[in-house]
Amino acid sequence: MHYYKSISGILRVLALITTIFYLIGPVNAQKNADSSFKPSGKLWGYVFGDYYYKAHGDPLNRGGSNQYTGIEQGRNAFQFRRIYFGYNYDISPKFSAEMLLAAEDDVTTSTGATSGDLLIDNKFTYYIKLANIRWKNIWKGTDFVMGQVAPPSFPLLIDPIWSYRSVERTVSDIRRTPSFDLGVTLQGKFDSQGNYGYNLMVGNGTGAKPENDKYKWFYGDVFAKFLDQKLIFDLYADYEKLAGTTAYPHSRNMIKGFVAYTTPVYTIGIEGFINHGQNDVVGINTTTKDTISANARAISIFIRGRITKDKLGFFARVDNYNPDTKYDNNTYSSYKGLTANYEPNNREMFINAGLDFTPVKNVHFMPNIWYNRYVSQQANLTGSANKDHDLVYRLTFYYIYR
Repeated sequence: MHYYKSISGILRVLALITTIFYLIGPVNAQKNADSSFKPSGKLWGYVFGDYYYKAHGDPLNRGGSNQYTGIEQGRNAFQFRRIYFGYNYDISPKFSAEMLLAAEDDVTTSTGATSGDLLIDNKFTYYIKLANIRWKNIWKGTDFVMGQVAPPSFPLLIDPIWSYRSVERTVSDIRRTPSFDLGVTLQGKFDSQGNYGYNLMVGNGTGAKPENDKYKWFYGDVFAKFLDQKLIFDLYADYEKLAGTTAYPHSRNMIKGFVAYTTPVYTIGIEGFINHGQNDVVGINTTTKDTISANARAISIFIRGRITKDKLGFFARVDNYNPDTKYDNNTYSSYKGLTANYEPNNREMFINAGLDFTPVKNVHFMPNIWYNRYVSQQANLTGSANKDHDLVYRLTFYYIYR
């Protein structure tokens, strides 16, 4: 009996030793693999801005936070709209870090002041736009990222395909769907070629500002690429419960689709969304004010292409936007929006077109036309109150440094 107990004990010890060596083996292999790795970093950045001339101004200053809302007709100026200064650092084969400082001057008021990133004396300044750490392949094909990151709303896929953020935001970006947020995200691919993948994120929903309520913004998208990654599909959705606006349940929920066909010679893309604002507007009549829901709908179609290789290209885009597809003139005389970026009373059509001259790599000069038309959804309006527009002529400059 003691003999068999001794044999059994020896076998258990051997099994334990074998297990330890089995576990240590991959660790040592990883250490050996890491021994040839040298941490390294890279500085990068870019700048874009314009010289603009406002040829016509909407007298009602519609358009919310659009680039040229509130600027009087005849105004002209030189301006920076974005300055990026970034740093990426590879800590190890499994971990990397990202930092991005941004100065962005996106809105000019009727007095000529800007509501961008300014000091108290109105000087342009940087803020922290991205700051995160990435754990690569936390499981096969998926990275885990924590910190201030680009969510899957449009920066990861649609912005690079549109390629002209230097000229204008995408249609969902114009409505201030977050382009960066503080939270955690999973970025994954289902195959080694990156033809199929997904992105999931939970964030504050407040960009670079501190959280101001107890609710979180949930993001997610799936994408697929076909025909040697020339044909691209993306389906996106988000949800956030909003607080502090009404006594009723208040939330937003966007569903968005994107499809593009891209080649070295030309690219065509379509982006469309429906954004449901639960109890997001107030319907006003002579006796009451009712808190009601609204569906905003938009579709954007763009084309860009090459005229002369590496020297001259073109781009053109048309957006149609309806802030409230349920607008009811029979019941209400007007509406008041509770979300600033979804003013409900005016439909908009945006047109942007221009040329892209590249004298050397990473330097662009882009003469372009910026036009936004407003059509009121209220009944019995005439003249400019019913329909008017903003028209701007621009020379946009854009350069990249790495």
